[in-house]
Amino acid sequence: MVTLLLDQTRLEVVLSPIERASTFHRENVRVEREHITRVQLTDDAWTWLRGVPGPGTYIPGILAAGTWKGAGTTDFVLIRKRRPSVVVDLEGDDKYQRLVLTTRHGLALMQALRLEVSAEPADVTEIATGSVPVATPRKRPVIRPRPA
Repeated sequence: MVTLLLDQTRLEVVLSPIERASTFHRENVRVEREHITRVQLTDDAWTWLRGVPGPGTYIPGILAAGTWKGAGTTDFVLIRKRRPSVVVDLEGDDKYQRLVLTTRHGLALMQALRLEVSAEPADVTEIATGSVPVATPRKRPVIRPRPA
């Protein structure tokens, strides 16, 4: 899942090394805040794909990562399976007209865009909730050998 950072002027999509490799991007995706026109939450991001995959990785139903080009449109896409996603429509950006991202923090992004934020980039969940989220570790089953 991507990490979304937001400050007063910019939204930054922070990509992990694996996400950089699959999207064929060397740097994080940065969008000026004033170019964001609409943010929508969706349970099925696959319906939002338009055009054909450009540089990136595409495994139908599993992973769509990279640039998608359509008739006069260029979208940045990072979709994993059938997980909650966010669609960010842009107007006036030089590179992209839309961002389609699989993230659990879509609601936090929507709330953070409505709030005044500091000049320093911060995670959208911290901005929306006003605190640092605490991740609970998953409990993994312990596999023990049976006595003979």
